[in-house]
Amino acid sequence: MNSQIASSQVSPEGHLLIGGVDSVALAKKYGTPLIVYDVGQIRQQIRKFKQVFEEEKTSYAVSYASKAFATIAMYQVAAEEGAYTDVVSAGELYTALKASFPMERVSFHGNNKSRAELEMAVKNHVGKIIIDNFYEIKLLKEVLQENDSHIKVMLRLTPGISAHTHEYDQTGQIDSKFGFDLNSGQAAKALQEVLAEPRMDMVGIHAHIGSQIFELNGFEMAAQKLMQIASSWREKYGYTAKIINVGGGFGIKYVSSDHPLKPEAFVKAIVETIKQEAAKNDYPLPEIDIEPGRSIVGPAGYNLYQVGSRKDVPGLKPYVTVDGGMGDNIRPALYQAEYETVLANNLKAKEEEHVRIAGKYCESGDLLSADAFLPKTKPGDILAMLDTGAYGYSMASNYNRNPRPAVVFAENGHAQVVVKRESLEDLVRLDQSYQED
Repeated sequence: MNSQIASSQVSPEGHLLIGGVDSVALAKKYGTPLIVYDVGQIRQQIRKFKQVFEEEKTSYAVSYASKAFATIAMYQVAAEEGAYTDVVSAGELYTALKASFPMERVSFHGNNKSRAELEMAVKNHVGKIIIDNFYEIKLLKEVLQENDSHIKVMLRLTPGISAHTHEYDQTGQIDSKFGFDLNSGQAAKALQEVLAEPRMDMVGIHAHIGSQIFELNGFEMAAQKLMQIASSWREKYGYTAKIINVGGGFGIKYVSSDHPLKPEAFVKAIVETIKQEAAKNDYPLPEIDIEPGRSIVGPAGYNLYQVGSRKDVPGLKPYVTVDGGMGDNIRPALYQAEYETVLANNLKAKEEEHVRIAGKYCESGDLLSADAFLPKTKPGDILAMLDTGAYGYSMASNYNRNPRPAVVFAENGHAQVVVKRESLEDLVRLDQSYQED
C-alpha cells in the first residue's frame, strides 16, 4: 500500500477513505472525474500555522493564497478558521464576497490590476492592496480620489533571491514580472511616492520568492533582506513598517522522492529570523504575515478517476486511460508535475506493473503520470491521484468541450457537493448563434 495513505484511510473493504467517507461510494454517487477535499486536513494545517505564531507570541496573519483553490466553500472554511486570504482578480474577490468573507481580512495582489478591479477593492473596503508597480500607484491614487476613500497598502518587492524550484514558480529574483526592484532604486522611489499620498496608508512590505520550495535558506534570506530594507527605510525616510509579509511557497510531498519540511517549520524559521533582525537593529517587532496556499489545500485534495481503455505495446509501459486528464489537472502537462496514484477500490492489492496514466483529451501530452506503479487494473476501477488540491481545479478548463468536474468536501464521515459538475448545456450557455447579414 502507498506510504502516503494512513491506515485510518483504509476501509474494512480496502477502499480509500477521504475525510471518513468511502471514495468508491463518492465516485458512484457523484460520478467521475471527481475532486474531493478532506476538509479536516485543511483546518488542521491552518491551525498548525497559527500555533507557531501563538507560541512565538508575535502578531501575525495566516493569509490563504486563494489562487490555489478558490470557491465559496473554501473561503468559508478559511474564514471559520480565522484565516485571512489574498486574491488576485475581480473573480476571486467576487467569490470571497459571495462567501461573506470578512473584507478587512483580504489582501489584493496582482501585477496588472485594472481600474475596475481597484474600484471594486476600494468600494468593498478590502483590508490591503499589495502595490506591484508605478502604474498601479497612479491608478490607485485616481480611484481613491474619485471615491473619496483611503486604503491600507503594501509594496511588493523583488529581493533578488531565486528559489530552488521550477523556473515558472520563481518570483523573487531581480528579473521578474512582479514587484519593485531593490538594486535599481525602484523600491525606494515607490516608497516615497506612496508616502506622499495621504489617501494611502503604507503599512508594510511584501516579498514572495517562489513556490514548492523545500529549503529554509531562501525564506530566512528573504526575511533578513526585508528587515534590512525596513531598517534602512526607517533611517533614510523615517518610515517604520508595521507588517513584514514573506509570502508563501512552502513545499509539500507529492511523490516518495520529495522530502519537504513540515510547512510550519518554515514559519518558525521566518519568525526567528525576523526577531533576530529586529533585536539587532533595535527595530519594533512587526506583524509577520504569510501566504500559504499549496501547503493548506494541496495534501487535502484527491482526484478520482474511472479506468477505461488500455493500450499495450511490446517493450513499452502500457497506457491506462482514465475519464479525466489535463482538463481537470493540467500541471503534469504544464510543469511535468508528478503525483502518486492508488487503486482506490482495492488499496490492499499488490502493485505489479509500471504504467502510464493517460487522460482522455486529444493531446499526446495528456499524461497524468508517466510512471505509476499500480496493481493490475480493469475498466471500471477507481484510481485516486493524491495531493491534487492545489492548482488543479483552479486551472481546470473546458478543453475538447469537456465539462469541469464536481468538487466535494468530505469531513467527519459526511460529504457535500460544493461545486456542481458542469453540464453539456453549461458548455454552450454563453455561446451566441451567428446570423449573417
